[in-house]
Amino acid sequence: MRAHPIVLLLMAAAVAWMALLRFENAMVFHPNRVMTFLPGAQGLDYEPLWLTAEDGVRLRAWWIPGASADAPVMLCFHGNGGNLSSRTDKMKIFHDAGAAQLWVDWRGYGESEGSPSEAGLYRDARAGWDWLDKTRRVPASRLVIYGESLGNGPAVQLARDVPAAGLIVDSGFASIGDMGKVVMPWFPMSLAAIRFDNLAKLPYVKVPALFLHSPQDDVVPYEQSRRNFAAAGGPKTFVELRGSHNDGFLESQPGYGKAIQGFLASLPQGAPLAGR
Repeated sequence: MRAHPIVLLLMAAAVAWMALLRFENAMVFHPNRVMTFLPGAQGLDYEPLWLTAEDGVRLRAWWIPGASADAPVMLCFHGNGGNLSSRTDKMKIFHDAGAAQLWVDWRGYGESEGSPSEAGLYRDARAGWDWLDKTRRVPASRLVIYGESLGNGPAVQLARDVPAAGLIVDSGFASIGDMGKVVMPWFPMSLAAIRFDNLAKLPYVKVPALFLHSPQDDVVPYEQSRRNFAAAGGPKTFVELRGSHNDGFLESQPGYGKAIQGFLASLPQGAPLAGR
C-alpha cells in the first residue's frame, strides 16, 4: 500500500525540521571534551565537584575559594567554545580581584554528561546557584552572576529569577536572532528554536549590572552590548574593553581586572534585590 501524499509530506517536513534543529545546535554550541589546563597551573587552590541538574544530568564544576571567608562569590558561566579548563587565565584575574568562584561546565562540555541545549543550559546554571545556596550557604548579598558570551544567556535568565547581588555581562549579545542576522543573514531566523533573548529579559533584571565589551570584538557586535546596557532595568555600569572577542580580557589588562574588582567592591552589603 502506498503512503498518502499528505503523510509523505508530513514525514519530509519532520525530517527537514530535525535537520534544521541539528544545524542550529551545531552553529550555537561548540563543545570540547578535552580538558586542557587546571587552576593549579595559575597557583589557585580548587575543588572539583559534581553537580546534578534537575533533569539528572551530572555536571563538572570547579570551586575556587577566595582569599577570605567573606569574599564575594562569582557564579561563572563560560561561552560556547572549549570548556571550563580553557578559562584559567580568567579564574586568576577574578581571584586577584578578590572573588571566590564557582565555574560550571555546560552539559556536553568537558567532563559533563549530556548534550547542550538552551533549556539544558538554563538547568545547568540553576544547578550552580542551588549548590551555592543550599550546600555552601552563600548569602545572596555576596553572590554575583557572571556570563561570558553565550554564557550570558543563562546568566541573564538566572539573574532575573533568583536573588543575587549583581550581574556581570561580558561580551554579551542581544539574542541568538540578532546574532543570526550577523553571522547567517540568509538563515530564516523566524524558524530558529534557540532564543537566548537577553535583550528582552534585561529590563526585568533589577540588580546592579556591569557590562564589558570591546568595540573591536570580532564575534559579537559592540552595538548589541550597548543595546543590552540601555535595556537593563537596574543600576548599571559600562566598561569599554579593547581587543578581540576571545582575548579582549587579556588585551585589556589590568583594566579588565580592575573593573571586576571595582564592581565587586561597589555592591551594597545589605539584602540584595530578589529575582522574581
